[in-house]
Amino acid sequence: MERALRGARIVTFIYFVLNGTLLGMWVVQIPAVEERVGISHATLGGFLVLLGAGAFLGMQLGGRLSDRFGTRTVVPLAGVLCSATLVLPGLAQEPWALGAALLVFGFGNGTLDVSMNAHAVQVERAYQRPVMSAFHATFSVGGVLAALIGAAAIDVGWGPATTLAVAAGLGVVVALTSARGLLPAAPEAPSTDAAGEPGPKKGSVPARIWLLAVLALLVMLCEGAANDWSVLHLKTVLGASESTAAFAYGTFAATMTIGRLLADRVSARFGPIAVLRHGATLAAAGITLVALSPWIWAALAGWALFGLGLSGCIPQLFSAAGHIDPAAAGTNVSRVAGLGYVGMLAGPAVIGWMTHLMALNYTFLLPALFCATAAAAAGILRAPTSADRPNTVELSS
Repeated sequence: MERALRGARIVTFIYFVLNGTLLGMWVVQIPAVEERVGISHATLGGFLVLLGAGAFLGMQLGGRLSDRFGTRTVVPLAGVLCSATLVLPGLAQEPWALGAALLVFGFGNGTLDVSMNAHAVQVERAYQRPVMSAFHATFSVGGVLAALIGAAAIDVGWGPATTLAVAAGLGVVVALTSARGLLPAAPEAPSTDAAGEPGPKKGSVPARIWLLAVLALLVMLCEGAANDWSVLHLKTVLGASESTAAFAYGTFAATMTIGRLLADRVSARFGPIAVLRHGATLAAAGITLVALSPWIWAALAGWALFGLGLSGCIPQLFSAAGHIDPAAAGTNVSRVAGLGYVGMLAGPAVIGWMTHLMALNYTFLLPALFCATAAAAAGILRAPTSADRPNTVELSS
């Protein structure tokens, strides 16, 4: 049993790397695809919204399917779907075809994202200790791997269609060959909450899920803002060179990855509430330093603190959502991840809109406020007791 559990953890790492690599392969090819299709940056931005919309829909369906058929069935199929649809943006010749391709690829990505997170919750439950953050760290490793592979493909003269087709083929192989290591679905038992009390009746959603989802939206909005505006901040506000400005995102991404590799140990020792509360507080301090500092070195330190602070927050929220009701882990994770993904997409747009009202650096005080809010609300991760059972919101099936 211990050997099977260790194998399940390893293949979960593989699926997280696979997802990060597939998404990263598309990101690396964006400039070439944009030029070939002949669209503007503004049009591309609209198409990226389609990618996000497809991912949101895929998350909702993937969560329900995971609960109904088990993650052992859904994860490899989602991996095949995400891999196979990666080639579509590389084949698109017209703007409408690219938009449709991104919608479909986003759907595959979202389905894989939520199903692998649901399986990660299952693995964590079997381990009886925090292991979620390390899975999210390997997603970032997949992005780095995609950047290296994409750069090598460009150097040898491969176009987007060839590069994405090869990556898609390898992805299908990885998704199928890793499936045997996934955990089987646990025997279905009556739904209970974290205190062992009977859980919410079918068709209802614990209010805690929506609170976790709102916190995920706030935290991932902050992450989205860093992804799209960190480099531009150093270049346009502080006058850094392009090469120096690139370190803004680099330091953010590096400390986020390191933080996620360490967060499980911190959570095991001090608890998930401490990870969210102190992590979000550190992130608020870091982004405030970015917003107010006139020095490049201090801004880089701020971006590093921002990434380190945010690193463990989302894994704690996803984990909590999955553990509230084991029988509906996939669906609950899809709700939290889906709303969080909306925040990830909205973050860059919100910051961009605010630049019409104030300087770019001052717009970062909004993410600071959101981080402070997440820190103040960290108590939501506390397991409810029988005397403090969560309210539910009735939903039609």
